[in-house]
Amino acid sequence: MSKKSLSIISLGCFRNTYDSESVLKRFIDKGYSFLAQENIFLTDIEDFKNCDTLVINTCGFIDKAKEESVDFIREAVKLKQDGRIKRLLVFGCLVERYHEKLKKSFPEVDEWWGAEKFSRKLNERKKLFPPYIDFLKICEGCPNNCSYCTIPSIKGNLASKSLAEIIKEAKSLDEKGIKELNLIGQDITSWGKDLRIKEDLTLLIKAILKNTKNIRWIRLLYAHPRHLDNKLVDLIAKEERICKYIDLPIQHINNRILKLMNRNTTKKEITELIDKIRKTIKGCVIRTSLMAGFPTETEREFEELLKFMQDIKFERLGAFTYSREEETPAYNLAPQVNNKVKERRFKELMSLQKNISCQANKRFLGKELDVLVEEKENDIFVGRTQFDAYEVDGAVFLKKDRLKIGEFYRAKIIDSYDYDLVGI
Repeated sequence: MSKKSLSIISLGCFRNTYDSESVLKRFIDKGYSFLAQENIFLTDIEDFKNCDTLVINTCGFIDKAKEESVDFIREAVKLKQDGRIKRLLVFGCLVERYHEKLKKSFPEVDEWWGAEKFSRKLNERKKLFPPYIDFLKICEGCPNNCSYCTIPSIKGNLASKSLAEIIKEAKSLDEKGIKELNLIGQDITSWGKDLRIKEDLTLLIKAILKNTKNIRWIRLLYAHPRHLDNKLVDLIAKEERICKYIDLPIQHINNRILKLMNRNTTKKEITELIDKIRKTIKGCVIRTSLMAGFPTETEREFEELLKFMQDIKFERLGAFTYSREEETPAYNLAPQVNNKVKERRFKELMSLQKNISCQANKRFLGKELDVLVEEKENDIFVGRTQFDAYEVDGAVFLKKDRLKIGEFYRAKIIDSYDYDLVGI
């Protein structure tokens, strides 16, 4: 008897992909054969035809993510109607929020279920990421309750995996030869606060370092500025295997807006933290995210944000327009900012950052950097430094021959662009 075939589409963040790996493993354990795709992040729905079962892991965080998820469901329904897939299963954050509406809109979907439940135990997964990199979800949910955010309603309050289980999973990945380990969660700096233990993220990372030897890069993804303390900054500065890359979303800098966002921090505290990071961690790169058009944001407050960007010069930055989400406190704030104004402000943020990034990259000219090679494009090898997160930041184009994917090489940087580098 032939096995049933399965493909999976994973939308949204790396946390979603981690969940998709867990779901995929359960199907494989039931006897399904997995039809792997070349790239699960940038995909055409047509790539997923001709399988028995198609699974879609949706994202429901903001409007654009919701629209993308609905578009994929709609296209998948067409594949089913054309007989190119037999079963369609949909789960994830969007379903957690809009289950009944989706069920009525797409009766052709065979099965719906919400967000994947967080396991506090060692998580067995079928790997979707390349063999040299992996992600370890150390916590789920969020205790911060930012006024614009739907995460608490989708994922609930903070739920941390125990130190022992995290170490078990990290050791397992280390034994498999993982080169880069990314610690992920909605806010990893809140890890352990729900466990009523003495350990914090700093002690957890020390334990991971002590119990692994093959992992060369440990990357920390998402640190809330309120919870990134001096102990952790000092550890990042001291430990060679921790990437000198701080993922620090600040969202805004005006004190009135920060208060309305319920960020529990101030402009002064953010400025002092960034100053501490740059003085302590030599050569550190800071990545942040900013929101354009939060309700009631004035032109003067937006100009304050632009000036802060110009003064601080974040090496890496992403921006997005405010998305008005039901069941969040910010939904009822007035006045809401006009969509055209939000888009214009977003474009101004990104235009300014393009110039800042270009100048920041010039600091690497003439320097030798370790580069993790990830692919080959038209006879050019492409990789990343520790200063760039996977599928998020820039790349290094290497003018070298006979390199191996998933290996580290020392490269001298000879040219720089707005977001990328060139090395030999």
